[in-house]
Order: sequence, then C-alpha cells, then structure tokens
Amino acid sequence: GACNSMRYWPTILLLLILAGLGGYLYFVEMPEKQSEEKQAIAQQSLLPFPETDITGLTVSTPQGVVEIKRRDQKGWTITAPLQTDADMREVQSMIRALVTGKVLRSVEEKPSSLAPFGLEQPITTITVTAGTQQETLSIGDNGPLSSTLYVHRHSSHSVLLTDLTTKNFVNKTLLTFRRKDLLQFVQADLDRVRLTYPTTEIVIYNMSKNKPKPTWKIRYPIEAEADQTEVRSLLFKMEDLKALGIIDPGPERTTIAKSLTAPKLKITLHTTDGDQTVKLYQPDPDSGEAFAETRPDAPLYRINPLVIKDLSRELFTLQDKRLLGIDYTEIAMLSVKTRDKQYVLINENGQWVLEDQPTEKLSQEAADLLVSRVANLPAEERVTKQAAALAPYGLVAPTAEFVATGRDGKIAGRLTLGSQAGNLIYATGERLQGVFQARPDLLNQIPAKAELLAKPAGKTPAAH
Repeated sequence: GACNSMRYWPTILLLLILAGLGGYLYFVEMPEKQSEEKQAIAQQSLLPFPETDITGLTVSTPQGVVEIKRRDQKGWTITAPLQTDADMREVQSMIRALVTGKVLRSVEEKPSSLAPFGLEQPITTITVTAGTQQETLSIGDNGPLSSTLYVHRHSSHSVLLTDLTTKNFVNKTLLTFRRKDLLQFVQADLDRVRLTYPTTEIVIYNMSKNKPKPTWKIRYPIEAEADQTEVRSLLFKMEDLKALGIIDPGPERTTIAKSLTAPKLKITLHTTDGDQTVKLYQPDPDSGEAFAETRPDAPLYRINPLVIKDLSRELFTLQDKRLLGIDYTEIAMLSVKTRDKQYVLINENGQWVLEDQPTEKLSQEAADLLVSRVANLPAEERVTKQAAALAPYGLVAPTAEFVATGRDGKIAGRLTLGSQAGNLIYATGERLQGVFQARPDLLNQIPAKAELLAKPAGKTPAAH
C-alpha cells in the first residue's frame, strides 16, 4: 500500500504548490493589482476627493480672489471679498469641471520652470477644500491637442496635461460667481403672482397648489381663466431675469436710487416660504439704462431695458382666449348651425349621437374632433372691448353659430363666427367680452351630417 501512496505524492505536492500559488495570487497579487488600478484611476482624476465632500473653493485670478463656502445641501455663499449670495450654477459648473476633469498624462514632476506651460502666471488658481483636505490647481496654457490644458497640481508639484477646457476657467470674476437671478422660485411652489404696472395690476392664483403642475387663474382685475401657456412662459422669463451688473450699497447706489421713483413694473411672488419682490425701473428711456431692486438694503442690479417690455403683459394676453367658454370635456350637447348645415350633437355616456337620429352610429373620431375644435378656438386679436353693434362684423346673420350645454343642462358656451377680414374672421364668444378676430379654418372643418354618419370603409354591404 505504501508504494501506491508514494506514487501520488508528486501530484499532491503539485496541487499544494498550485493551491499556494492560487492563494498568493488571490491574497497578495490581486489586491496589489486592484490598489494599483485604484491608484491609476486616482491619478487620472484631478481631485483626490469626491464632489459631495467639497466644502469650499478659492478662485484667484489677476482680478482678485473670491472665496466660496458651502452653505447647505444646495447652496453656496461668497465669503470674500464680501459676504453675498453665490450663483449656484456657476459654482456647480466649475466644481463639475474639476471633478470630471481627467489627467491625460503627467508632463513633468517638480519642473524647473513653469513658464513654458503658462503656469508662471496662471489664468486662474483654484484651491478646493473638502473638510480638512485641500488641493490647489493652477490652470495654464492650452496643451498640444485641442481642448487640453496644462495644470499645475500643487500637492504633487507636477505639471499635468488634462482634458479641461479654457472656457470653464477664463474670465471668472467676482461678478461671475455672484447671484444674478433676481427671483429664485419653483413654479409649482407659487401661491400667487402679482404684476403691478403704473396704471393697472394683475393678480394670478395657482389653483392646484402642491401638485407638480400649477393651474393658473386670474383673480384681478377680473375673475377669469388664465391662458396656461402664456402664464408659464411669463414665469420662465421671470426665472431668467438676470442682472448684467451689480451696484453694492454705497454712494453710487444711493445716487442712482434717488432717480428711481416710479417702477415700470413690480413683480411680487407669494409662496408659503414668504414673498419675493423685484421692482424694475427705467428712469431715462433715452439712456438705455434699466435697474432692478429687490430690497432697499440689497444691491441695485443693472438689467437689460428690453426685459421690462418682455415682462409686461396685457390682461388679454394672460386670459384664456378660447371663445366658446366651456371645456371640451364638460360639453353634454353642442348645437351646430351654419348656412347649409344644422344639427345637434349629444354626448350619451361618452358616445356622441345626433339628437334627431339617436340610434344611428356616428364616427366618434369626427364628432370628437369637431367638438374639440369648437371648444378650443382662441381669439387672436381683440377688435372691441365692449359689446358693440354686431352688423358691421357680419355677426347678426353669422356664418356659423355654436351653442354648448353643460352636464347640468344649462347653456355654458357660445361661439359665433361672422364675416372674414383679411386672413381672420370676426367672432364673439361666451368667455370674453367684446368682438374678436379668430382663424377661419374652423368654417371648412365642420362636417355635414352625412359625413358624421359615414360608415367605416369596407363595412358597406355589397350592392345587388
């Protein structure tokens, strides 16, 4: 038996050696390789710490030094040369550029001269702080390839070729990093918006508070539905309201403030967290200068004078201009009358039928399309504000007339189309007072009864 077991020894030894080697590979070689890989990745990154750890930035340029500190999860504050709000986007975009920036190669360790790389007088030097850790990077000239930059990393005192781009670092002044948007808000968080003009005021309420999408209604000077798209576009313009320059409290601000007597527009945003106000002034229309003020103790802001015109809205513009006056989904009955067609559509349990032929199947698509077109036709231009003599507009013997009844059986909508003028047609509607002009396309889109009753193709019985 002994001989037999001897025969297997070499194999067992070999297995043990292999196992040992495997263990060595597993416990010694692999982790070393992994830490080498980690190092390689760390070498590729410019910063030794992740974005979430960053607590401060110091940006030094020939124009001066700006110090920025993290205020909370979202916000940044400028702490030097003065204490003021920072422009979140600018700070974030510089941090992102540094965090995502990669080292393409190390050009020189401990270089004798920084001048050949434009690092003797760098365009900017940035110190990034993450708690107790710090890294300083100087940004120099463009490298040999397009969109590469030489960077001096102070911790390793090495010159690196990176994939950073100049635009993220050049001409970054104090103004760059200062907060320039005059209103900071989320549309869905607004309770109401007040627009105060020299002779009038418009107040719009958010009727669906705490829902992701606000629904706007005009409460003053009249109670009226608002044109949702128009209100949204106005709010986007408010979000974009930016200062071109900032005049901090001091003699210049005091002098300019004296000339700002009557604002051309005052915007007040009411939210649960409090109110924000900005007044827009254009003291001398000829000078082309315009100013904005948020608070008497805050800076004055220079703004583009076109902004004032851009944010000025007539009540008519903000109103829901759909003439009929009832929502498509609320219509229970629609009577249609033109010079050669006359019928009444009734909605029975979600199906359209003709009043005088209730058992006949209608093309639901054709009926739906007509009802939605009638309900959604907007006024394009206002001709008169008050009810006027209708004859001159062809509205006494109209070309088309639609009357809509709501689910409660009450008449809730009217739309009357008159004569054509240019490429528009005169119209009146339940929703808006006065005479308007609308697009004439609807006149050619009213199906005859026969078209509503049209049988789908292929279903017609064969002629015998």
